[in-house]
Amino acid sequence: MRRALHRRLSAPSRAAIAAVSFASALAAPLFAQAETTLYVANVGGSNEQVYRQKIIPPFEKAHDVKIVYVAGNSSDTLAKLQAQKGHQQINVAVMDDGPMYQAMQFNLCAKLDDAPVMKDIYPLAKLGPTSIGVGMVATGIGYNEEAFKKAGLPPPDSWKALTDNHLKGKLGVPPITNTYGLHTLVMLARLSGGGEKNIDPGFAAMTKEVAPNVLSWAPTPGEMDGQMQAGDVILAPYGSGRAVALQNTGFPLKFIYPKEGAVALQVAACVVAENAQPQLSQQFVQYLLSPEVQVLQAQGIGIGPVNKTVKLTPDIAARVPYGPEQVSKLTAMDWATINQHRAEWTERWNRSVER
Repeated sequence: MRRALHRRLSAPSRAAIAAVSFASALAAPLFAQAETTLYVANVGGSNEQVYRQKIIPPFEKAHDVKIVYVAGNSSDTLAKLQAQKGHQQINVAVMDDGPMYQAMQFNLCAKLDDAPVMKDIYPLAKLGPTSIGVGMVATGIGYNEEAFKKAGLPPPDSWKALTDNHLKGKLGVPPITNTYGLHTLVMLARLSGGGEKNIDPGFAAMTKEVAPNVLSWAPTPGEMDGQMQAGDVILAPYGSGRAVALQNTGFPLKFIYPKEGAVALQVAACVVAENAQPQLSQQFVQYLLSPEVQVLQAQGIGIGPVNKTVKLTPDIAARVPYGPEQVSKLTAMDWATINQHRAEWTERWNRSVER
């Protein structure tokens, strides 16, 4: 019967069947090799370069997955997660701790799986059951060491240095819209018996004791660097990463961890809730906590490790918060409270502090 059927097919029909069969044979390996895709949202710039060149390729190879890097600042990523809720396209989100706490409050993050690497993470980095810090920088105080020596001023060791009237006209403070400025307000509140839940003492100190000393409310780190280099400002709240960048120019900036605590500014990661690749997403977050990735972040981006087993060379260790001693000097912010009141505080700052 098969031979009879074959005889009834014309030559063109047999050719067509052969062509289809050949095309199917070619297509089969392509379908077999179709890659799983993981979408990871994180900031751009040097961070993106390090991730694309050094961090992502080993994970792609080990898990046979294609990672698409979705670049954007933390507020952009948060907005995307909110807009896509219920049909998420992003699998893993990496954001600054402030926006990450908002993502947690909005139930945009899934519960993190337990894994062996979790026992190696500093408690400070465990933001909650659905998010974890994957790196940190510190907000402390930067000062012009040479200018202090020339003026006969003792090296600062406290947030109270901002209230020293010897610095009148030589102090820089970022505004509340800058994270360093927000951290400063909260720390001043804590020094006076308040804190995130009672910010009034912070505003009182900022308005009455700090503002009279301030020459500049420089809104960006670059502007503050310029005023430091010009000698106009000799002390200001600073980020550890920004301090290193200025030190690398040869400028005599000294960064200190105030005795009351420098503030941990954490880079945090979460597995996006109800995403299409939950298992791979969990594995990628765990990978970011591995010593290998933690070292790459410290070397390439200036982000201190949250994994306490990480070993850094002395030159890299000097650039980032590193080791139990320095990490113990860091304090965390109550972002749930801050985010609830931030708009109100910003309006109050504009009305009463920068007048």
